Amino acid sequence: MPETIEMNASAAENRYRTLLDVSTVIASQPNLSAVLHSLRKLLSSVVIFDSVSVFLLTKSGTRLRLLAFDRNPEVPALELGAEANISGTTVGRAISEQRAQLIPEVEHELAHIPEWRSSGSVSTPHSAYVFPLSTPGRRLGAIVFTKSSEFSGDDVELMTSVSSHVAIALASAVASDDSARYLRQIADDRDRFRLLLEINNHVVSKLEIGELFSSAAASIRNYFGHDFTGFWVLDKEARKLQCTVLDFPERSQSQGKPILEIAERDFERIRPRRPELWSAGDFERLPAPLVSSLKADDIASLALAPLTTANGSLGIIAMGAKASRAFGQEDLDLLSQIGSQIALAVDNALAYGRLTASKDRIEEERLYLETEIRSEFNFEEIVGNSPALRKVLEQIAIVANTDATVLLHGETGTGKELIARAIHGNSQRRSRTFVRLNCAAIPSGLVESELFGHEKGAFTGALMQKRGRFEVADHGTLFLDEIGDITLDLQPKLLRALQEKEFERLGSARTIQVDVRLIAATHRDLPEMIRKNQFREDLFYRLNVFPIEIPPLRERREDIPLLVHYFVTRLSSRMQKCIKTVPKKALDAIASAPWPGNIRQLENFIERCVILSTGEELNVPLSELNQASEGLLAARSTLMETERQAIVQALRNTSGKVAGTTGAAQRLGVKRTTLQNKIRRLNITREDYKSQN
Repeated sequence: MPETIEMNASAAENRYRTLLDVSTVIASQPNLSAVLHSLRKLLSSVVIFDSVSVFLLTKSGTRLRLLAFDRNPEVPALELGAEANISGTTVGRAISEQRAQLIPEVEHELAHIPEWRSSGSVSTPHSAYVFPLSTPGRRLGAIVFTKSSEFSGDDVELMTSVSSHVAIALASAVASDDSARYLRQIADDRDRFRLLLEINNHVVSKLEIGELFSSAAASIRNYFGHDFTGFWVLDKEARKLQCTVLDFPERSQSQGKPILEIAERDFERIRPRRPELWSAGDFERLPAPLVSSLKADDIASLALAPLTTANGSLGIIAMGAKASRAFGQEDLDLLSQIGSQIALAVDNALAYGRLTASKDRIEEERLYLETEIRSEFNFEEIVGNSPALRKVLEQIAIVANTDATVLLHGETGTGKELIARAIHGNSQRRSRTFVRLNCAAIPSGLVESELFGHEKGAFTGALMQKRGRFEVADHGTLFLDEIGDITLDLQPKLLRALQEKEFERLGSARTIQVDVRLIAATHRDLPEMIRKNQFREDLFYRLNVFPIEIPPLRERREDIPLLVHYFVTRLSSRMQKCIKTVPKKALDAIASAPWPGNIRQLENFIERCVILSTGEELNVPLSELNQASEGLLAARSTLMETERQAIVQALRNTSGKVAGTTGAAQRLGVKRTTLQNKIRRLNITREDYKSQN
C-alpha cells in the first residue's frame, strides 16, 4: 500500500512537471507547429498518443481550418489549411458545449468530413479526444489527440490542462497574426493611396498625353514591380487604336512613340468592357505584332482595364508580367481606379487638343484673311508721294508706337480707314485685332450694344449674350469712323470707357476692364457741333490728343497719276483684262478734275473706265468728266463768290477787325483761324474791304 501511494505521488509529480515544461515550451516556440512537435515529445513520458492537431474557427464560426498537425510516422498525414463544416460533428459539439468529447473511432468520424480525410489508411483503429480551445472572451477552435488505445482519466485531465495552455498560445498567435495582417493592410493601403496620389499629380501637371502616360507607367511599375505597361488611345476620327506608350523596363529605353496602330474593328474585338485578367492563351485576341512583342519579352499574364468616360471608350491600360497568374483581383481593382483617373485626364487632354487645334486654325484663318485683305486693298502701302501726303505719313510714324488717341479729320473718301490701319500696322499692337465700327451705318439705338455688348434678355431681341467691339478689341485697336454721329446720350459712356478703360454691358452690372487704343475719324466740324450742343466738349478733348488732317485729293494732285495706274493695274487684273497704257490727254484731264468725292470717287471712275475698255488702252469718257467738272466748278464759283462777298461785308462792318467779340469772326459765327484761312484762300486783301470807307 505505501508503495502504491508513493507511485501515485511520483506520477502526479511527473504530470505537474510536464505541465510546467509545457508552459515553458509554449512560451519559447516560434509557432504552433513547433509547439505541437514539442508537446508530443514532452507528453510522451506521461501520456501515450499518436498525433495532435489544432483547428481554428473561421470568421463565420461554422467552419474549422486545420492550422497545425504533428504525428508519428505511421499515422497518415492531413492537409494543412483544409477547411470543413463542423455542423453535426463531434468536433463541433465539443466547441459548442465547451467540454471535451471522445471520438471512439476516428476513421468513422472522418468519413463524414471528406475535407479532412487522410491520404493513407490506418492499420489499427484510433480513438481521439477533442478539447475546445477558448479564452474568456473568444472561442478559438479545438485541439485533438489521437491514440490506438483508450485514454485514462488522468490522461484526459492532463490534456485538459495542456489545452488551456495551448489556447493561450493560440490566442496570442491569432492576435499577433491579426496585428501583422492589419499592419500589412495599412502598409498596402498607404502604398495604394500613394500610387493614386502620384497618378493624380501626373493628371494635374501633364497636359500632353504621351508625357502623362510615360510618368504614369513609371509610377505603376514602381508599385507593382511588373514587366510591362502599355497605353492605347482610340482615335475615333482616324478609326484607329494608337499605341502611345509601350514600356518594357528591362529594355534599354521605353518606347514612348506610337509603334502599333490597329483598326477600330480590331479594337472592338480586343478591348475589355470591364477590367480583366488574361493568361497567355488569351493573347491570340491581340494583333500579331503585339503578340510577338509580348512573347519576345516572355510576358505570360496581363491585367487590362478600359479607359472610359461619359463620352465613351477612350482606350486601354494594360500591365503584364512574366509569371503566370501574377495579378489578383485587388491588383485589377487598383488598375481600374488608375484607369478611371487617367481616362478623365485623357478626355480633358483630347478636349484641350481640339480647342487648341481649333484656336490655331482660327488664328491661321485670321492671318490668311488679313493677308488677303492687305493684298487686295493694299492697306499698308499708301499710294502717293505729294508733300501733303508725306506730312501725314510723318505724323503716322510719330504717333504709331504710342498708345495716344488719334483723331482723323478729312472729307469723305480721303482714306481715313486706310490711315487708321496704317497707324495700327506700325504700332506695338499690330499682332492683335483691328476692330472698326462705322457709327453712321448703325441705327443710333444699336450703337451702344455694338460698342459695349449686351446680356441675354437685356432688350427685346437680345436672344443671347454678345461681346461688344471694345471687348473684341482688347489689347488691340478700335477704329470709330464717323464719330460725330454718336448721340449725346451715349457720349458720356464712351468718354468713361476711354478715360477709365472700363464699362458695363447692357443689362449687366459687372464692370469689364479693357486695354484698347482708340482711333476716331470724322468729316464733320466737331468744334462747330460743340457750339451747337451736338457734341460734348470733354469728349472732344479726349479724342483730340493727336489730330491728323487728311488732305483731300485736290490738294495732292501729284498723286493722281500714281493712283490711276494703281487702280488700273488692280482692277484690270481682277476683271482679267490686259490694259497697259493710259492716254496722256485722259490722264491730264483726270488729274485736273476736282474730285469732290476724293479717292473713292476716283476709284469708282477708274473702275467704270476699265469696264468700258476693250483693248490695251484705258477708255476714259472725257465728255462725262468735263461735264461733271464744269458743273462743279460753276457751283463752286457761285458758292465761293457768295462766301467772299459775306466775308468782305463783315470786314467792312468791323473796320477790318477779325478777332474779339466785335470782330468779323464773331459776326460770321466761325473761329478766328478759320476766317483767316478763308481770307487767304479767297485772296481777300485790305483794299477789298477799305475801298468804300
